[in-house]
Amino acid sequence: MIQQLEADGIQLQFDNRVILSDVYLSCAKGSIIGLLGRNGSGKSCLLQVIFGSLSCEKSIRINRVSFNEAYKNQSLISYLPQFHFIPNSLSLKDIFDVYALDYSIFELQFPSFHIPITQTFRNLSGGEKRLIEIYIIVESTAQFALLDEPFTFLNPIQIKSVKSYIKSKTTTKGFIITDHLYKHILDISDTNYVLANSKTHLIKQFIDFERLGYIKT
Repeated sequence: MIQQLEADGIQLQFDNRVILSDVYLSCAKGSIIGLLGRNGSGKSCLLQVIFGSLSCEKSIRINRVSFNEAYKNQSLISYLPQFHFIPNSLSLKDIFDVYALDYSIFELQFPSFHIPITQTFRNLSGGEKRLIEIYIIVESTAQFALLDEPFTFLNPIQIKSVKSYIKSKTTTKGFIITDHLYKHILDISDTNYVLANSKTHLIKQFIDFERLGYIKT
């Protein structure tokens, strides 16, 4: 049976401002779902709600079983936040040891990354940090990966490599990705939603982006 993640019944508001109220989103293992929307539309909040780190009224299901705190089970969902989450004081060796990953395999995956394993995280560029964080999240045992702004800080060569890498990993998991660099999402996504007016809108054709005011031509 194909693993299926579903999110709906979500009610989230801050100081009487409704953030999410009519949301439905589904992601199957083997697929890449694009979550698009303007600044402040609630995309990051929705990912955190699905992950379980942001509490509200909701229904998060994997194969019809509810998991409202999915983050407590590492085999379910992994989450890449917008901000860097690795302590700057750690060396690359420390980082890869903590996450039980092989640095040499990472280097094979991203051959343009030429940095000694003794280097500390604080001395890396923003793009180099992001590349490692993406790798850690995607290589987790989770069935689904939520990626918030993965292309931020990356240069064009790194973006191309990451897009190819994510596509290759659909054999083992499903992805929900949000990023303001929407064209890169459209390059690799199978299905797209736009979050607008607290609701998710399934995109069936490109003109839907214009109708929802997300893309202007």
